[in-house]
Amino acid sequence: MDDNIIPMKTPAEICEESLRKKFRKKLFSRFTKAIVEYGLILPNDKIAVCMSGGKDSFLMAKLFQELKRHNKIPFELVFLVMDPGYSEENRLKIQSNAKLLNIPVTIFETDIFDSVVNIDKSPCYLCARMRRGHLYHRAKDLGCNKIALGHHYDDVIETILMGMLYGGQIQTMMPKLKSANFEGMELIRPMYLIREQTIKAWRDYNNLEFLQCACKFTESVSCHSEDSKRMKVKALIARLESEDAGVEQNIFRSVENVSLKTVIEYKDKEGVRHRFTDDY
Repeated sequence: MDDNIIPMKTPAEICEESLRKKFRKKLFSRFTKAIVEYGLILPNDKIAVCMSGGKDSFLMAKLFQELKRHNKIPFELVFLVMDPGYSEENRLKIQSNAKLLNIPVTIFETDIFDSVVNIDKSPCYLCARMRRGHLYHRAKDLGCNKIALGHHYDDVIETILMGMLYGGQIQTMMPKLKSANFEGMELIRPMYLIREQTIKAWRDYNNLEFLQCACKFTESVSCHSEDSKRMKVKALIARLESEDAGVEQNIFRSVENVSLKTVIEYKDKEGVRHRFTDDY
């Protein structure tokens, strides 16, 4: 063998190099910023990195591997994939991507898709709630104290606006929260400051193909149809941002700059309502 021949890099190595170089500022740096700013990881945490098969969760897994490789804080990772009833093709796609990117996934099965297939009212909401419950349960069985989900910046601002337009409330998708039903467990969102367009750019740069979402019909149907509320809000935000740069950032900042003196009514941590006339 010629000693001068340079061995070809694997897809996983190329992907990792892109996180260190080309996408370091917009991906890895924003990933670590969220972790530090919101206190998402503590020494000796054991984190279940929850992977649905989409671009967001696969990127999150690679970012966690990169963090683990360089970080001085001791923590453990489990790359957890829940199969809620995938088609064989979709499950094989997840497994092949995990092997391609050198991610040692742990897969477990549930029957969530069968449970919600005949639900007419809010099946996606019910499915999401059930998935999270199963993930908490499995993660706790594996000795984890946290689960990590791949929601990103665009998910956050869309959720804020959706709450206002369709829910009549001001709320946001929190970067971390304690589980109400699984004692000692916590949910974290380390992709909180990462833009979706950068995730897509990373995916395309590395010639990767992922599932659209964790839906039974991903082989033929997009999770969010053109008529869905989220897609409408996504399009609205994009249009407003194109007309007035800074709109997206201002939506995000709106839930950081809430003044209780200028709201008519709000609920405290215990859910008790307070109206401005109470101490007017």
